Amino acid sequence: MNEPTEPRFHEPGGRWRTVAFGPVLCVVALVVELATGPVVHWVALPVIALVLSGFAYVMVVAARRHVSVELTAKTLRLGTEELPVEEIEAVLPAADPRALDPERWETARPLGELSNVPRGRTAVGLRLRGGALVRAWARDDERLRSELEALLAERTDPPCPNTP
Repeated sequence: MNEPTEPRFHEPGGRWRTVAFGPVLCVVALVVELATGPVVHWVALPVIALVLSGFAYVMVVAARRHVSVELTAKTLRLGTEELPVEEIEAVLPAADPRALDPERWETARPLGELSNVPRGRTAVGLRLRGGALVRAWARDDERLRSELEALLAERTDPPCPNTP
């Protein structure tokens, strides 16, 4: 039976609470209008709240689809691209921010369908079987790096023999 594997690392890419920011702002504006002036925009504020929520909804759906990260024991998914963990040969050392020349992996193809590492994310260099270099990415790059290293260590460590 194929049992679903529990995620070891997960970043959703976008949060649904973002959709509520526009309506909350409009409620605050309504309270201010009720408290301070004779003019209350009963029609405009709900329309503005709906428009802001609509734009935020589209952005959250896109972020959850294209900028989410999930690592399980079998796959690393960045956006819509899935990479089998067995294809990963090594997690490369973090880049030195003071180095004058970038590491080779820092200019490699980023995983996912985006043309570059998304804004607000940090790249993690990976060497795949066959020697290809790619960049994984996450907001919490240190945790992603440590989870990937732990997965690779589990894969290469021999199982402990059972002793009676």
